[in-house]
Amino acid sequence: MEELGACGLRCRECGIFKAHSDENAAREMLGWMKETHSIEENTSLEEFMEDPPFCEGCHGNKEKHWSPDCWILQCCTNDKHLDNCGECEHFPCDRLIEWSKESEDYTKALERLKEM
Repeated sequence: MEELGACGLRCRECGIFKAHSDENAAREMLGWMKETHSIEENTSLEEFMEDPPFCEGCHGNKEKHWSPDCWILQCCTNDKHLDNCGECEHFPCDRLIEWSKESEDYTKALERLKEM
């Protein structure tokens, strides 16, 4: 069975999930994290790959989740104890719909949940 995040993203396709072992994914994630100012601008690829953010997914160790303060993670798994948003009685909520408009991957994740 494929591992899905609470939001419907495929964990194994996520750059953060792959960054510790895939140089191309690490390079992409490092650039994104520099753009969002979540990592120092002068961090080298070598430094990043030595200790990248690592994520075991929404159902793994929350201390290792790359974004433990993710609102979707908080609402779905922490507050409601669900596997994914598609199990929620309020699915799809307005906030998830707005989130899905932020990127093509997010749109596909929402569609994936709707199909389940």
